[in-house]
Amino acid sequence: MSFHIEYARPEDKDIVIALLHQGHLLTDDLPADLADFVIAKDARKSIGVAGLERFNEVGLLRSVAVDPAFQGKQIGAQLVGRILETARAVGLREVYLITTTADRYFERYGFQVVNRQDVPVAIQQTQQFSDLCPSSAIVMKRVLTPDQA
Repeated sequence: MSFHIEYARPEDKDIVIALLHQGHLLTDDLPADLADFVIAKDARKSIGVAGLERFNEVGLLRSVAVDPAFQGKQIGAQLVGRILETARAVGLREVYLITTTADRYFERYGFQVVNRQDVPVAIQQTQQFSDLCPSSAIVMKRVLTPDQA
């Protein structure tokens, strides 16, 4: 299967929202410009999305979703990989994520569960951390080094 990944544009917001709804993910706090969001596309349509929010030296991985008809084809892996490459390229030291169901999935990318109280204040102040995700959600972290793949 052939697909490519490109940066999202503001006019892609409806597509991003549709993909996130398919994955039962939050859309209330999406940035209008979709900066640091990427979309996977095949020849006909958008099939996956992932986003990064930056806060000085830390980031929040969010909104990783793949159209159910295209799951199991390593699209999610490539989206996460692209986001981690971006995070590393812009000098982030750590990337966090919040999940209620996908902690085992993200472990394969080097994310580890962390205590909510140990999360940087910038991440704690996001709407996703403080309002949208339940307090029972799992918070995970990956430390980045410049030479990691």
